[in-house]
Amino acid sequence: MKWLKRIASFMLLMIALIVGIAVVTAVDSEKPVGFQVTQASGKDGAPLAIGVWYPTNARAWPTTFIGTGLMKVAKDSPIAGNGLPLVVISHGNGGGMMSHVDLALALASAGYVVAAPMHAGDNFLDQAGVGSADFFNLRSQQYLATIEHVLTSWAGSANIDHQRVGAYGMSMGGFSVLTAVGAQPDLRTIASHCTVATEFVCDVLRHFKSPYVNAQPKSGQSFVADSRIKAAVLAAPGLGFTMAGAGLAHVRVPIQLWVAENDDKVRDPGPVRQLGNGQLELHSVPGAGHLSFLAPCSGVLRPPAICSDADDFDRKAFHASMNAGVIAFFGKHLK
Repeated sequence: MKWLKRIASFMLLMIALIVGIAVVTAVDSEKPVGFQVTQASGKDGAPLAIGVWYPTNARAWPTTFIGTGLMKVAKDSPIAGNGLPLVVISHGNGGGMMSHVDLALALASAGYVVAAPMHAGDNFLDQAGVGSADFFNLRSQQYLATIEHVLTSWAGSANIDHQRVGAYGMSMGGFSVLTAVGAQPDLRTIASHCTVATEFVCDVLRHFKSPYVNAQPKSGQSFVADSRIKAAVLAAPGLGFTMAGAGLAHVRVPIQLWVAENDDKVRDPGPVRQLGNGQLELHSVPGAGHLSFLAPCSGVLRPPAICSDADDFDRKAFHASMNAGVIAFFGKHLK
């Protein structure tokens, strides 16, 4: 029986150690931030979980897990302030609410309400929707449903200025954001592009037996924009090649574009780089890889595939700089 007690003691010690590390490394913010999870429904009726960060006067505690990391937030606390701007974040393929948690906390600390949907059918727990013929449209519809839900149904909606809405998206999330601000990609070009290009999105679509790489779709699909979005930030947006020609003709909001010098998954945002009328603010990040745009990893579990960068690249320092740049951009355009 002594060995059972020793094992139990060891397990308790390990649990205490893990909890202690999580508390010490909890993602924090300069000012108190509230957090809660709300739920909307996509156009297809699927439930859509949404994380919401917001300013609060309540005390924050390191008590709320998001993914494998711990946040120092005031969970379900009252919102503070009125006429607050809103920023909605769209994560990349296989991501989740935690993908850009440091940016969400920084924005909320700066006085923004921040909403991040966990895209149904395309998140780290469930990717069943990636092979669907409606995949791209459903993702965009979920993004628009998030905006509508937070502005009209969420408990703190009365504290938000409906005309001060910003958008942020990384990778596939960048594609979803572009469609929400007026882009009309030609998805019929995916099949031909993927026959000659070695690109991550092509590998993903092939893996899930998507009709966009295994067969030619009969016709294009149109996307709906939300005129309430006044500015957008894109980090390594995917599928830029689908927006050649007139695909970006109706994108008229200011865009801040971040690209990684050593991006191994999105080779080039393509036509997005060419947005004119002085509406593009371009940032090229030396030494960064595609996943360098994900929040710096915290806690004990640090999967190398997600958390690793080039040896000389400091993701934490980069994010401090990038987050400040994103806040400044939204501060300028969401007046």
